[in-house]
Amino acid sequence: MGKLTNIAMITFPNAKINLGLNITERREDGYHNLETVFYPVQIKDALEIVESKMLSFQSSGIAIPGNPESNLCLKAYHLLKKDYDIPPVSIHLHKHIPIGAGLGGGSADAAFFVKLVNQHFNLSLSNEAMMEYARQLGADCAFFIENKPVFAFEKGDRFEPVQVDLSAYVIVLIMPPVHVSTAEAYGGIKPAPASRPLQELIQLPVTEWRHHIKNDFEINIFKHHPIISNVKNALYKAGALYASMSGSGASVFGLFKQTPNLKHLELQHQMYLSV
Repeated sequence: MGKLTNIAMITFPNAKINLGLNITERREDGYHNLETVFYPVQIKDALEIVESKMLSFQSSGIAIPGNPESNLCLKAYHLLKKDYDIPPVSIHLHKHIPIGAGLGGGSADAAFFVKLVNQHFNLSLSNEAMMEYARQLGADCAFFIENKPVFAFEKGDRFEPVQVDLSAYVIVLIMPPVHVSTAEAYGGIKPAPASRPLQELIQLPVTEWRHHIKNDFEINIFKHHPIISNVKNALYKAGALYASMSGSGASVFGLFKQTPNLKHLELQHQMYLSV
């Protein structure tokens, strides 16, 4: 195994949004099967590793709740260390992707950590091998290995290619001051097979998505957190062609043909652009 080069070992994990999300059935292992389209967006953290005498983790930017020792980057390190003789590293994560937003920020950090370690320690892991490590860290972690639009199914960790390109649109993301726990999100869900395949619906013109593509979490979460519903309505009022909560929330994104004037929302919430 080669040593680390002197090149700065830094990478920029990006977020994802969900284009549609159907909870189709409860699994025997307690998880749920779902159908969704993961789409990468250019809202990013910064992750740096430096070879060190001892393993350490530090973060800056948005405060990360919980014990730093349980961070997914450290879990990823220990997972790889079981199989490869990698030295200790000092990890620094600058957090910019909002937390508890349904954007997969923590999963992205872990997956990009696996890719960075693979690259700089010359582990020669294939994408599929890295995906298998990532699947052990979280249901959507594996998506960020190849980091391209996919139709995701089962727990959200199995993928099929999907043709969707939103590069012609401005993606505006609004994060209201609300935290939605995973338990709360699933608490109001009644799993049911989708009436029409999401792979088929995603091929409709974006202007028709509003009437056909839904996020099953919205009904219950909007009931308990009307502020999130209000954000979605405000995005449509501002001219969004399509708006939806991402994942289990609390963030809401809108697709626009051009950058809208959303100063009224920006004053009350965090706003991000992915262009």
